[in-house]
Amino acid sequence: MAVHVKNMTTGKPGKLILAFSLSLVAGNVFQQLYTVVDTMVVGKFLGVSALAALGASDWMNWLMLGVIQGLTQGFGIRMAQEFGAGRTDDLKKSVGSAAVLSMLSAIVLVAAGQFFARPVLTLLQTPQEIIGYSLLYLRIMFAGVPIVMVYNLLACILRSLGDSRTPLNAMIVASVTNIVLDYLFVMGFGWGIAGAAAATLIAQAVSSVFCFYHIKKIAFLKLARTDFHLERELSARLFVLGLPMAFQNGIIAIGGMIVQFVVNGYGVIFIAGFTATNKLYGLLEIAGTSYGYAMVTYVGQNLGAGRYDRIKSGMRAAMGIAMATSAFIAVCMLVFGKFLLGLFISGTPEVVEQTMRIAYFYLAVMSVCLPVLYVLHVTRSALQGMGNTILPMLSGVAEFVMRTLSVIFLPLLLGENGIFFAEIAAWLGADVVLVISYFSQMKKLQG
Repeated sequence: MAVHVKNMTTGKPGKLILAFSLSLVAGNVFQQLYTVVDTMVVGKFLGVSALAALGASDWMNWLMLGVIQGLTQGFGIRMAQEFGAGRTDDLKKSVGSAAVLSMLSAIVLVAAGQFFARPVLTLLQTPQEIIGYSLLYLRIMFAGVPIVMVYNLLACILRSLGDSRTPLNAMIVASVTNIVLDYLFVMGFGWGIAGAAAATLIAQAVSSVFCFYHIKKIAFLKLARTDFHLERELSARLFVLGLPMAFQNGIIAIGGMIVQFVVNGYGVIFIAGFTATNKLYGLLEIAGTSYGYAMVTYVGQNLGAGRYDRIKSGMRAAMGIAMATSAFIAVCMLVFGKFLLGLFISGTPEVVEQTMRIAYFYLAVMSVCLPVLYVLHVTRSALQGMGNTILPMLSGVAEFVMRTLSVIFLPLLLGENGIFFAEIAAWLGADVVLVISYFSQMKKLQG
């Protein structure tokens, strides 16, 4: 199977971005598929308490994943710019240095995750009846951080070279692996929530091997031992790109933990309903995330090639595609949302009805406001592709502030339903910072 490297400095921007994104969307669909199956198996076969335990651990798990993705995506920006500029030797040094920095970071993250898991769950006032399950799930997931780091780095290397198809194929293989192991470990072996965590990590390992096999086929990316030697200047440049993105994702996750703290105060049924919808969050933003990855690569390559005019036209095309897509997904979720949510919820008719009411209201709120989220993904990624990770980081701070203030004060005005509007307020806060920053950056580039 060939590796599909793609130069995005020539050709119609809209066609390039859409073609690149389609593979990413498909890959994200499969990634979300095994996330959904994880949750479905836990919710249906282990009950509402296990589902709530999964939800109580979500933001801590996302914090770790967000830091990993932020670092590797930042490293990928540098790679995309060097590929667009045709600097192959510099590209190889960046890949080698990123690999070493990623593994060193993974060791630190494993230690931090294991140390802070219980104190944070306690701080968030996780109900006693589910805290044991949540802690078990996090301990296993945090032990597998090096596996997650390897996959994300390899996928970012491929995307920086314009190849979105290989990560798609890797995710298909991983999804099938995860689904089979979910049923085997949880239902067959009776390993419970630990089985769901183990299945996810094994699937990530399989996708890592798949990506590595195909990267080895790229002739101009044959690394020498010297490419893995850390140089102070290059390491600093990589971290200047990666750390702000990791911080941005981290502070967003901390805001989510504050939301989880408030949600935990409403009891297990409310947590379960909130969790069921959050597991569909990935489906809501699936195309937006993919367009974001496409924009990082597209803008990064064109910046490296000095094609600033193409950045502007690509942004217009991406925004049009994003608006149409978000409207379509919103309609689908409003129509089929209750059916999808029903896949996660089990219990007595009364428990199911109460959980469904909470979950569908939250889903409806996010669906109607989905275009706001898509503006965020496209604009933030365009700025990152320009090599500016500080302004997107500030948008993460805006998200944190808006999410925190909203989840504290809106319930005082709207009751428990006020919690659901905190997410929308966070998106709006980030959009204000990002849109202003984008026009400011384009003005600097053009003149």
